Amino acid sequence: METNKINSADLDATLVEEFKAQIRGEVVLPQDPTYDETRKVYNGMIDRRPGIIAKCVDVTDVINAVNFGRNNNVLVSVRGGGHNAGGLGICDDGLVIDLSNIRYTHVDTKSKTIRVGGGCQWGDVDHAGHAYGLSVPAGIISTTGVGGLALGGGLGYLTPKYGLTIDNIISVDMVLADGSAVTASADENQDLFWAIRGGGGNFGIVTSFLFKANPVHTIYGGPTFWSVDKTEEVLKWYRDFILKADPELYGFFALLTVPGDPFPEPLHGKKMCGVIWSYTGPPEKAEEVFKPIMDKKPDFAGVGPMPFPVLNSMFDVFYPSGLQWYWRADFIDEIPDEAVTQHAAFGEALPTPHSTMHLYPIFGKAHQVSDTDTPWAYRKANWSQVIVGVDPDPANNDKITKWTKDYYDAIHPYSSGGAYINFMMEEGQDRVKASYKHNYDRLVQIKRKYDPDNFFRVNQNIQP
Repeated sequence: METNKINSADLDATLVEEFKAQIRGEVVLPQDPTYDETRKVYNGMIDRRPGIIAKCVDVTDVINAVNFGRNNNVLVSVRGGGHNAGGLGICDDGLVIDLSNIRYTHVDTKSKTIRVGGGCQWGDVDHAGHAYGLSVPAGIISTTGVGGLALGGGLGYLTPKYGLTIDNIISVDMVLADGSAVTASADENQDLFWAIRGGGGNFGIVTSFLFKANPVHTIYGGPTFWSVDKTEEVLKWYRDFILKADPELYGFFALLTVPGDPFPEPLHGKKMCGVIWSYTGPPEKAEEVFKPIMDKKPDFAGVGPMPFPVLNSMFDVFYPSGLQWYWRADFIDEIPDEAVTQHAAFGEALPTPHSTMHLYPIFGKAHQVSDTDTPWAYRKANWSQVIVGVDPDPANNDKITKWTKDYYDAIHPYSSGGAYINFMMEEGQDRVKASYKHNYDRLVQIKRKYDPDNFFRVNQNIQP
């Protein structure tokens, strides 16, 4: 059940002062000079005004914040890295429980694990593990929050070799809606452990992750670009090539506009299609592995050996926090010629230099897990597709939104039905159900057990 929420501005000032005294971290209110900066999230299109932002520094802060929100019937959102597509780390009028200061890592080389605080970004994990030649599968932007990505699934360069991020979670420490602190793992609270590996932030606030760490240090990879008028030819080659590739080779397909440096000046501002590669196999085999790629004669090839954290942060500079984003996404089983034609047309029509479309392949280790072993219901899908209209200027919001919606409408008939929840905005309950398919009812049962009042509901919501 859901109850009406109280606007935090209506709370007695004494209550708020008592709450501030319970929190070791900073509590930011609308009248504070840091409020406008603190409430910002990655997507500049999201402009919400919470009543209270609690910047927690430890688990006790999180417990106190949860208890305050529940006892006073205040709407609560939870923010880790703030990268969520729909800005669901922040809410209007309510309480934001901000984890960004719970930021630590610990690498255990004996057990090959990395413990990660709930407020970390993936760059923190890459940095910590790299010194030991270890890494955890994640996304492609290092400023992404660990919590949001990990709880939603986690796709990226290491997916075919080491699985999704959720496949590498050993345990989590979390605070539940009743304010209790628990551990979820294969040995403790097994139902909760199943649910958090793909079920998002519906079941509690994860303050600490323990990840399996995998051997990765220097990879061979980088971008290859072709002129956008070659999109049909390149995509038809790519769709067949990548799914037959060795799991040590990964490449996601993109439609893009080439930014400035470090790319060659003649390419600046040019619309192109491309594949961004990562090869984790033996270095001496890299040139042989890349020969069929080079045989496609890319107009630009920036591939070579590099530390894995360099690849995983390659696009950070081009996508800083605060740009306007509009997202649409789908899972894809097949890419028929008719879909290729649509991709080529919308690639030619990219509305702004930051706007893009990515096809992230899902194969190898990610396919070897059952579609009921975790809430991720699309284990048999071959791609996760995301279409994003992006621009720094809010004046272009209509343009980027229209292109994204039109592109999605044209390509959705060729999709598998649902979408990767980390790529979704607020699209309604039917879309959430479609994305969890046969696993949705089990998620509802677990939600009823751990959060029967839907306290954690500012998310891709599992309604109890």
